[in-house]
Amino acid sequence: MKQILNHLYQHKTLTRAEANEILKQIASAAFNTSQMAAFLGVYAMRPVTLEELSGFREAMLELQIPVDTNGFETIDLCGTGGDGKDTFNISTISSFVAAGAGLKVTKHGNYAVSSSVGSSNILEHFGYRFSQDRDKLLHELDKAGITFLHAPLFNPAMKNIAPVRKALGTKTFFNILGPMINPANPDRQLIGVFNTETARLYHYIYQQSKKDYTVVHSLDGYDEVSLTGTFKAFNRAGERNFTPRDLGLPVLQAGEIGSGDGIADSAQIFLNVLKNEATPAQKSVVIANAALAIHTAKPDKPIEESIEKAKASIEKGEAFKVFDKLMEINAS
Repeated sequence: MKQILNHLYQHKTLTRAEANEILKQIASAAFNTSQMAAFLGVYAMRPVTLEELSGFREAMLELQIPVDTNGFETIDLCGTGGDGKDTFNISTISSFVAAGAGLKVTKHGNYAVSSSVGSSNILEHFGYRFSQDRDKLLHELDKAGITFLHAPLFNPAMKNIAPVRKALGTKTFFNILGPMINPANPDRQLIGVFNTETARLYHYIYQQSKKDYTVVHSLDGYDEVSLTGTFKAFNRAGERNFTPRDLGLPVLQAGEIGSGDGIADSAQIFLNVLKNEATPAQKSVVIANAALAIHTAKPDKPIEESIEKAKASIEKGEAFKVFDKLMEINAS
């Protein structure tokens, strides 16, 4: 690691092959915690390059435990985190809304690192039991329309680096990697990222894939559609700016979409949205993100139709039915 660090400290970058090999060494516990912290620190000082990110991603995919979804066409709604905004669990709730609108969702998530409550924290709070059992996961997907893939169970490469990331408490390039390494390899993805530079990295990499995708970034720094201002969306059609008004939704204030104080507040917001008992702001921001996911799956339909489907999923109780069914199946 000393040689690698000296190389990086001279403002040099890694090749794709070097990045691949280093991540595999991290996974095999070749380095101590101080060395790994120093390595991650480099990427707190400068952005990861396309070559480095591609190499890290390929190593993670080679090492992970894949999940065959048995022909289901699925979507994931996932953000990188690391935006420092401490919003409630918008992408997780939006996943249930999208499933309530008829999509099959393979939600990939983890415990919070740089935020207060991650998707794994919130589902575990409700009693969801994480599993690697493919049959169990497929049963949830078939009957509830959604299943949850707890990242550490499928990505053993994360095991050694997780305590270091937790101790640092800041975003690292692993935040960027997270949405790229869903073990179900979903056919479609809605990905939220914390800056435009990262959005363009994703856009380039996903253009080389067969996925239908939308990468979003709110220009005031959110890794999701926050409705607090203009946001960028990248897909196969190119790059476009949207305002909340373009979606027929209100402009929100940052304080209206905060997570509250700890897991109990986050869990209450989660249930309030799914039960159609949330504030107008909380409901609107979830509708926006769920609608972008629906539109990613059905890009030939107007965005207004996706907005209506997301609204109906909440207002007709379909989103809550999905959550209730998932918890029922998971407990059996």
